[in-house]
Amino acid sequence: MLWLPVIISAYFIFAVCALLDKYLLSGPIPSPKVYTFYVGSLGVLVLFLTPFVGFYIPEKEQIFLSLLAGAVFIYAIFWLFKSLRCFETSRIVPAIGGLSPLFTFLLVFLFSFGQEVLSFYEIIAFILLVLGSVLITFKKESLVTLAALKYSALTAFLFSFSFVLTKYVYLSQSFWNGYIWIRIGGFLSVFSFLLLSKEFKKEMFKKGPTKSLLPRIFSKVTGIFIFDNALASLAAILQQWAIFLAPLSYVAIISALQGVQYVFLLILTVLF
Repeated sequence: MLWLPVIISAYFIFAVCALLDKYLLSGPIPSPKVYTFYVGSLGVLVLFLTPFVGFYIPEKEQIFLSLLAGAVFIYAIFWLFKSLRCFETSRIVPAIGGLSPLFTFLLVFLFSFGQEVLSFYEIIAFILLVLGSVLITFKKESLVTLAALKYSALTAFLFSFSFVLTKYVYLSQSFWNGYIWIRIGGFLSVFSFLLLSKEFKKEMFKKGPTKSLLPRIFSKVTGIFIFDNALASLAAILQQWAIFLAPLSYVAIISALQGVQYVFLLILTVLF
């Protein structure tokens, strides 16, 4: 059960990061694609760990699975940022928190061909956690709209898909080796924004040194951005470690425990 305190610690740190992300997306870095690009690009720093953690090249299938898990996670982050940018947090957060564990549960069941299932009491606990995730952030005046539901469903599915792929990576690789390959996948995926989005290119490479988005961002919020991403990296490592430690069938419960993050977020919001 070591995975339980590990994932709770991760969700506490993610709650702090959520406040910082909301601040950055509300002004200094208004573009979700640009913000995701910066966050994903920092993933390359994980390569500095390779000499110290016994890094090795796994089989081709494992390389593909690792890179895919990292890429899917980056796109999940992008749609999360986009959702937070387009809709009220009180509409988006409960929907993602309720849908993500359900998607995870179904994906684990499908990928394992029904072999990995929770016991009766674990299913009851799972249902209660999902309901708690929704109720803790539920407001009658902030019911989710159809447009917000579409964004939430896509975001939740991508996070769930990434979690399940990640667990299958760790079933065949050591923790640090799998983590490094997953982060490499995330780093490579951010360049798809440059290849597929003309709007993104315009935002990143505006003419003139004073108009460029890059220097404007890092002249104003460098400290906050670096601090936020350092915390997010620590939380991501703890979350990945919890997925590594927990049985495959418990990945859905790890997802459902995200309700703990909302409790921390509520407390932090009141304090700040």
